Amino acid sequence: MGDHFEKGQHALLNEGEENEMEIFGYRTQSCRQALCLAGSIVSFGILPLVFYWRPAWYVWANCVPCSLQEADIVLLRTTDEFQTYSSKKVAWIHLSTLSSTFGLTPDHPLITDEEYIINRAIRKPDLKVRCIKVQKMRYVWNNLEGQFQKIGSLEDWLSSAKIHLRFGSGLTREEQEIRRLICGPNTIDVEITPIWKLLIKEVLNPFYIFQLFSVCLWFSEDYKEYAVAIIIMSIISIALTVYDLREQSVKLHHLVESHNSITVSVCGKNAGIQELESRFLVPGDLLILTGNKVQMPCDAILIDGSCVVDEGMLTGESIPVTKTPLLKTDSSVPWKLQGEVDYKRHILFCGTEVIQAKAASSGPGTVRAVVLQTGFNTAKGDLVRSILYPKPMNFKLYRDAIRFLLCLVGTATIGMIYTLCVYVLSGESPEEVVKKALDVVTIAVPPALPAALTTGIIYAQRRLKKRGIFCISPQRINVCGQLNLVCFDKTGTLTRDGLDLWGVVPCDRNGFQEVHSFASGKALPWGPLCAAMASCHSLILLNGTIQGDPLDLKMFEATTWEMAISGDDFHIKGVPAHAMVVKPCKTASQVPVEGIAILHQFPFSSALQRMTVIVQEMGGDRLAFMKGAPERVAGFCHPETVPTSFVSELQIYTTQGFRVIALAYKKLETDHHTTALTREKVESELIFLGLLILENRLKEETKPVLEELISARIRTVMITGDNLQTAVTVARKSGMVSESQKIILIEANETTGSSSASISWKLVEEKKHAAYGNQDNYINIREEVSDNGREGSYHFALSGKSFHVITQHFSSLLPKILINGTIFARMSPGQKSSLVEEFQKLDYFVGMCGDGANDCGALKMAHVGISLSEQEASVASPFTSKTPNIECVPHLIKEGRAALVTSFCMFKYMALYSMIQYVGVLLLYWETNSLSNYQFLFQDLAITTLIGVTMNLNGAHPKLVPFRPAGRLISPPLLLSVILNILLSLAMHIVGFVLVQKQPWYSTELYSACTVQNQSISKLNVSPTAPEKVGSNGAFTSFENTTIWFLGTINCIIVALIFSKGKPFRQPTYTNHVFVLVLIIQLCVCIFILFADIPELYKSLDTNCASSPPASCSAHLSCGGSTSSSCSAPIFWCPLLWRRPLLKTELCGWQSKDVLAINQKASIEYGRGTWQMTPAGPH
Repeated sequence: MGDHFEKGQHALLNEGEENEMEIFGYRTQSCRQALCLAGSIVSFGILPLVFYWRPAWYVWANCVPCSLQEADIVLLRTTDEFQTYSSKKVAWIHLSTLSSTFGLTPDHPLITDEEYIINRAIRKPDLKVRCIKVQKMRYVWNNLEGQFQKIGSLEDWLSSAKIHLRFGSGLTREEQEIRRLICGPNTIDVEITPIWKLLIKEVLNPFYIFQLFSVCLWFSEDYKEYAVAIIIMSIISIALTVYDLREQSVKLHHLVESHNSITVSVCGKNAGIQELESRFLVPGDLLILTGNKVQMPCDAILIDGSCVVDEGMLTGESIPVTKTPLLKTDSSVPWKLQGEVDYKRHILFCGTEVIQAKAASSGPGTVRAVVLQTGFNTAKGDLVRSILYPKPMNFKLYRDAIRFLLCLVGTATIGMIYTLCVYVLSGESPEEVVKKALDVVTIAVPPALPAALTTGIIYAQRRLKKRGIFCISPQRINVCGQLNLVCFDKTGTLTRDGLDLWGVVPCDRNGFQEVHSFASGKALPWGPLCAAMASCHSLILLNGTIQGDPLDLKMFEATTWEMAISGDDFHIKGVPAHAMVVKPCKTASQVPVEGIAILHQFPFSSALQRMTVIVQEMGGDRLAFMKGAPERVAGFCHPETVPTSFVSELQIYTTQGFRVIALAYKKLETDHHTTALTREKVESELIFLGLLILENRLKEETKPVLEELISARIRTVMITGDNLQTAVTVARKSGMVSESQKIILIEANETTGSSSASISWKLVEEKKHAAYGNQDNYINIREEVSDNGREGSYHFALSGKSFHVITQHFSSLLPKILINGTIFARMSPGQKSSLVEEFQKLDYFVGMCGDGANDCGALKMAHVGISLSEQEASVASPFTSKTPNIECVPHLIKEGRAALVTSFCMFKYMALYSMIQYVGVLLLYWETNSLSNYQFLFQDLAITTLIGVTMNLNGAHPKLVPFRPAGRLISPPLLLSVILNILLSLAMHIVGFVLVQKQPWYSTELYSACTVQNQSISKLNVSPTAPEKVGSNGAFTSFENTTIWFLGTINCIIVALIFSKGKPFRQPTYTNHVFVLVLIIQLCVCIFILFADIPELYKSLDTNCASSPPASCSAHLSCGGSTSSSCSAPIFWCPLLWRRPLLKTELCGWQSKDVLAINQKASIEYGRGTWQMTPAGPH
């Protein structure tokens, strides 16, 4: 339609977001609709079917372009590479229904206030709202800005003061009803799709429509047997697909069902607290959280009190997280940008469980939260939408398959033209001519192709299930075969989940002291360090059990202290009732305090890399303790309290792979209330206490699996939120980086003041450090890396901060860094997803393996996401392993490679089988002859169908080889193999067709009897009769017919054996006993038919009597054809042709446009020389 639009007709929906779309306005036109209706009737329903497959064509045919403001139907197009179209009708929401109840008028204060999107969407004076619903999300027309905007959440521009002021006391009943009507219900409604709907959707697939056409044609030609067989296979295939889709729909429905039926307490303005069903919640409602174990039915901002929440649904890790209230400030800055604390610390996400709700001592005495988002706008809603509308898979195999089928359609068209010419010139009836022409289409494009391609994936899925690997997206199994880079999370994936407390290194003014080891069983002496370990954590006491982060738990257990909740009789100045109190155990001695009460927490944040608590010693001082990343904690301490050997001491432990946490403290004045103390004031001028050393051991399976992947030339990359030095050590220990390889640390700094962004590098093992700023500089790899610049002899390591700076200011350098980047530490969940996407841009096929904690985005973004967690968060991952280690990765790649090769085998076989039949039939058409129904049936059912079912049974080869199977059908080796075999089959059939006519025993007359024992054909004394057509497809018995049928049948068997590929990706063909047995039986049956000399058998197969001379002729031709086919097979299967791109270029003159290959070449060239790095300047 072009890219020229009328003013206001085109806009972007969700600009800058993952689900960004283009939206076009259209208006239906009656005359166009009438023409389309007439076309639908004339075409017997074909036109509506085409419109179903191509929604954009329906809109273009029925509507005319107009502005979005006037549109009654909109056309949506995704902005990704797939450019997928969909259409939606514009609906109207009428507020007039509220007029009688609340007396709503156009000049009502609630309507005239245009500060909020909801009010801007109301059209006056008729009080109507235009809206569309796209992928479960509602969008309303903003009359002021002239665009469709998402509804169902509070505006991002709101400041914390505005939230407290506007929503702190709840909404009026009128506001609730207006918002309820416009925003829709607060439900994540995933209906169980009716079976009839799934059935219709599946049946209307173009392949099944083609099968329906083929079956109708075959019934008209009395080819009932194979038509029935295809119907049965199609019914089984459709039934299995519908069953799987129905099961997924039911599972997803049950997953979200409980969300829609929760009773909540809502505080309304002037209405007090009332019980309400969660589906009636609207953005801006004030929730009152009471009791424990509360499921959140929406996203809400905590404004009073504190909560401990289990976010396992989101992160895959059931670790309690403390949520703090959004403080009311005078700043007009949007609340999400307020302060350095991650704004998510204030949000109670939908689907998470509030384990504990605790009112603030100085507040209203309740825990209050303002509803932020409802329905599919929530965190859980977004997760469910990612399952309902997955990102399309860009796999070249499927694109090539469509192109290849179009080539077959083109071939069929040529055959149709040839058939029309031959049969029209022969004077055949028009009905016969049409049937024969259409027959060519069903021969050239095999209707059984979809079923044959699906069986390999089904078998692979079953084998994976036996290994405890479950798949929700079977088509991705083929993609697994192309993986050449796998990213791993560290903690819980490469290393064990739990941390073992190795020891603590105290320090005083003289520097670090001797390590205190907890293995000895000796208790840590009393002091600030012991008090910090006992109180600086986010642990909670729930039903008598201590719960929380494993690190906090190990640290607390090492002190042997106990935890309790203070009762109503607890009276200490400044300490509220029901406070968390830690006490020394009864056996502890020389502890001068009865216990420590935890007054206030500043929770841990991965962005801040620290946490702080304010505590009160019973009968002692008020203190603040900090715990976090050593570099961060040291920055908040008095410099004189940090030992001079801090860096070297830290390096001693991090290089050994230990996880290191630093502790610090300070005394506070008791005359200030804890809530009056800001985080900035508390976290300053601290005294450094020491280092906590924790051991995170590798899983036993990690090293062997990584060695297997690396030996198979599959890149392994670590993406972790942990310390960079610890990540480097784990990479060394796991074998991800060998001892002989160097690690280059890349550090990048943001623009500060007058200095522009800079990037620096150093070898991790050395102190040498070179910085680069805004002038041209060089990294000399040859000088620093002693391995002669060999590719892969060095690895880059960088942090999330450096990754962010490089993407912003050194984007041209990023591809070269990623080619050798192996270790990415301190990466946030968003950065993990971005890194996976950047690797994909370099044409890597990326796998991501994680335990679900903070990996959900990356698992969804990767070509193949493998979750080791069975938590709710993992449902968006295509693969889930029940075994919580990375052994599943090589198994998945092996099965993927086997499935991919199987798909190629089947595609090539089905294509060649159709071409063999196509060539044979066109030759017979020359004499207005054809194969009979039983001859077709024997080839289609007894040969091809059995081969299609059994050829795919080969399992995956147990060893990963250092090269991948070809990923494209349209590539020189594959095309050459197919074309050569087609040409050989054509030559064999032509030679057979001509040769049989030149035999001395050849006759165009049909003999009524077979050979008589001990007589030659020349001495037969039988009565010749005129050729008589057999059956309804116009075939008649002849020597040409018999020869072509035998040649085609035996050729199909030989081609199956040749194309059944075994090593190196599948187990050898001889291990597939069922397939080998089927081939032997088929070949024996063919030979038996060829030489049996049984008249009744030949009559039933509509073949001529195969006496010794013609049988010998067919046998010789078949042997010659099989020899030729065998010779052509190595062209496809020779690994050199697809292991070495250079050889392909030399043989075929084919130039690679692979981005990855280009960047690898650039990386090698840079590795041999120098790297020039010029910053792009501030963005």
